[in-house]
Amino acid sequence: MLEYKRLKKQRRKLLALTGLTPKEFSMLLPVFSELYEQARADITQSGTVRQRAAGGGRKGQLRTPEQKLLFILVYQKAYPLQALLGEVFELSQSRVNYWVHHLLPLLKQTLEALEVMPERRPSQFAHQESGKREAIELIIDGTDRRRQRPQSPERQALHYSGKHKAHSDKNVVVVHAKTKRVGYLSQTYAGKIHDKKIADLEALCYPRTAILYKDTGFQGYEPSVSQTRQPKKSRAKGNYRGARSGTTGRSHASG
Repeated sequence: MLEYKRLKKQRRKLLALTGLTPKEFSMLLPVFSELYEQARADITQSGTVRQRAAGGGRKGQLRTPEQKLLFILVYQKAYPLQALLGEVFELSQSRVNYWVHHLLPLLKQTLEALEVMPERRPSQFAHQESGKREAIELIIDGTDRRRQRPQSPERQALHYSGKHKAHSDKNVVVVHAKTKRVGYLSQTYAGKIHDKKIADLEALCYPRTAILYKDTGFQGYEPSVSQTRQPKKSRAKGNYRGARSGTTGRSHASG
């Protein structure tokens, strides 16, 4: 079984499975544990009023808060089939289903309490960095994730991504270049919709001092920022030159 007590000593493996380093995992754990204890203080897992002290009764496979947090982070990072996740954590598929629905809201509450959840409101993103005067380097990109093929031909065509040759859903994210933290996450769109069109529909407000890096999927996207930078494709070798030496787009006054 996949166990945190062994995994915490293997930084690269923990990062690959959860997306977090041991230090980041340790930052989430106390808040997650507290929220979990609060959630089960008066109500049992089945939703009935508790008749005995929390912790009594049969012990399950996810006995510690560390295991519960590891379980839900692996689910979020890898998004495996429930049957596969059950094999990894030695749980039945029904128990995997239960724990996923039980722990996902707690993980969201944990991230909100630590104020690390991405902003979802386009008009509010600029206010996150409004107190900083120096230039903020941001990266905008589109992310695709595969999904089950829809049954109706119309939805099949809408969700089919010609680039990835698969049916998918798509989001646009804005990431802080220095911290690698996702600062903004767009609403979910069908995989066929172009990255730039999503950015236009979102009408995202940026800090005026921001330097925005983008790829060719956002060709022509010029929001009100200090600068936009896009790499140029070399005609000779077909390689990309550095974004700083091959800057395209326009520069804006910082206001």
